[in-house]
Amino acid sequence: MGLVNWESRGRSAASGMAALLASVAVIALSAPAAHAQQATQPAGDQTDQSKKADQEKAAPAGATLLDKILVLSRTGETAIESLASASHIDQEQLDRRMATTPNEMLLGVPGVAAQADARRVSTSINIRGLQDFGRVAVIVDGARQNFQRSDHGTQSTFYIDPELVKSVDVIRGPVANTYGSGAIGGVVFFDTKDASDFLKPEETWAGSVTGRYESNGKGWTTSAAGAYRLNENWDVLGNIVYRNYDDYKDGGGDTVKGTGFDVLSGLLKTTIRPTDNSELKLGWVGSSDGWTETSRGIPANDADLKSNTFTARYNITDDAKSWLDLHINASYNKTNLGLTSLAPLNRFDPVTGLPVILPAGSTSTFDVGTTGIDIWNTSRFETGGIAHELTYGGDWVGDNVETGGTTGGDSFYTPSGKRNVSGAYVQDKLTWDWLEVIAGLRYDNYSLKSDEGNTSGDRLSPRITVGVSPFESAGLDGLQFYGTYAEGYRSPSLTETLISGLHPAGVSFPFLPNPNLRPETGKTLEAGINYKANGVIQSDDALRIKAAYFHNDVDDYIGLNDDVGIGNNGCRFIPGLPIIGPPGGYYIPTCAQYQNFANAKIQGFEFEGVYDAAWGYAGLSASITNGHTISYTGVRADLATIPSSQVTAQLGLRFLEDKLTVGGEVQYNGKPKGNAVATDYTLVNAFASYQATDNLKVDFRADNLFDVKYANPLNGSTTVAVYEPGITLKLAATMRFGG
Repeated sequence: MGLVNWESRGRSAASGMAALLASVAVIALSAPAAHAQQATQPAGDQTDQSKKADQEKAAPAGATLLDKILVLSRTGETAIESLASASHIDQEQLDRRMATTPNEMLLGVPGVAAQADARRVSTSINIRGLQDFGRVAVIVDGARQNFQRSDHGTQSTFYIDPELVKSVDVIRGPVANTYGSGAIGGVVFFDTKDASDFLKPEETWAGSVTGRYESNGKGWTTSAAGAYRLNENWDVLGNIVYRNYDDYKDGGGDTVKGTGFDVLSGLLKTTIRPTDNSELKLGWVGSSDGWTETSRGIPANDADLKSNTFTARYNITDDAKSWLDLHINASYNKTNLGLTSLAPLNRFDPVTGLPVILPAGSTSTFDVGTTGIDIWNTSRFETGGIAHELTYGGDWVGDNVETGGTTGGDSFYTPSGKRNVSGAYVQDKLTWDWLEVIAGLRYDNYSLKSDEGNTSGDRLSPRITVGVSPFESAGLDGLQFYGTYAEGYRSPSLTETLISGLHPAGVSFPFLPNPNLRPETGKTLEAGINYKANGVIQSDDALRIKAAYFHNDVDDYIGLNDDVGIGNNGCRFIPGLPIIGPPGGYYIPTCAQYQNFANAKIQGFEFEGVYDAAWGYAGLSASITNGHTISYTGVRADLATIPSSQVTAQLGLRFLEDKLTVGGEVQYNGKPKGNAVATDYTLVNAFASYQATDNLKVDFRADNLFDVKYANPLNGSTTVAVYEPGITLKLAATMRFGG
């Protein structure tokens, strides 16, 4: 498979959507009513999928929000079993959220926020106040997403269409360090759909078509998927999604410039089962995005992005050989972003600092390729009545960054170079009656190479977790307490280490490289509670609760110091540039440099609970995060990446033998301390889903029902807010067919 270059994104699709929706309804109502939308796993698949189904049978139907095995778990745990702050978002929840962008998939997940500015197709994940430069590992089908672009907004972004995703797993904190180096904030794993999500056991082929309209931004979405089973051990899936959106309006009725986009996304995946206990998945996920970037409300750049991810995942598990549970993942991700200026722009030459005009049509390119391999095995055995799950493995990720374009363009400030990060780890999970202990040790190594020089480093990071289930009486036997101490290690990025040149616009000052940057070390203490109970009020209900308090000390925290005085770290006055003068900008005698300027201290509380019964469900989640930095000179400052504190309540009611589900969500967001533009706000959403026939499903959703004007505190700057969409109505129809 070569890199896909979709120049034609089908811009005329919107005009045919009304006909598509009508066709979906007519065809579905006339089709045989024997095909449910979600199919079971094909017979003969005795790998991870069947084991998941067996373990989930212990919970009442529908009560598996926290009972589903985490895709990224190395020991086959569900979220409720995990002695960590873990969350799982399944296909039913994703369908209910009707997400347009990745951040909408994460609604109500405690401790997790997303930053996208006005560029809705690009997203950065924030976990517990940490984001950018790999502090949160974002993984799609096992492939690390490491695209980065230096800018005033978010630095590290990824691209995945929600329509291609069937589940999302989140693990918060450095306990996730078995999943790769640098994740001192946590891990978010997006698992894309398989052919088995469309095919029923008796079917050879199946298809699905979805049409959707959104009122705010007049957005149209078309999705078509086809699955085929070649034999009982080999199936394939193809899925294509097209979205076309205009600029949306905020809660005040004002159009937010630069928020429109059109994107064509696709997925190809095949699953091969060579034996009854092994599985190979080969996949490709790609997108071709286009949007317009603005500067002070004026169109500045036409952005064109191509993203392609290739993955190969193999696992073999033999019940007769308890020592064998082997997984091998290999991946390659290539993201190419091109910017073309739409109008002449006032800039400063990055070398001389003199005013220049960047003519219309000037280009900037950002090409980031990430190669990864991840191998691990879990051996299960007993010694003296103690059960062991010994997991050991290693991983390597290599980034190759190439940037270029017109002098004075944006790409100058994202350095080219190569970065290699590798690690190895061993972890033993010991279980004895009411006691569970997890002890682990990880070794990390990194190196950066560029024309400016080389740097490297390594470290050992430990983890120890103790969990106890002290009660045996009914009602309390599902209560578990745990405590954790874990460390994580994040190496500096190419940008943090090597950025140089003069600031391009408005104010001119030099950026200084810093090859002596030390890696960040996250040290987290966490205390948590897990609780699960079935038959709480009636025989078929279930209650699941997870809660945790955490305190994270990040030593040698890296941040941009924009007040490096003349004579410090090589900062020098540049002769011939006026301190105040030319129209459109001025030169100031100071420098900016990424430095280990402080230690960051972040603490907070997270809660996640769901009650599920035949009549419906009720959920409640909450997170409170506070953080600050303490500089080496003793100065305390609020941490700018702290998200809103949140409380999210969800309620859903089931009718007509579960064919109709209606409900709503209420989310309160509290202003982070020290954020100049943030405010408290409350959002109310409503939804309904109706399985009209076995072939036709209709979904409706209303987001921001009361048209609140609000801004994500992570977006914008200290003085300017980027407002989020006002009231948005969504209507979709999905038809499934097969044979």
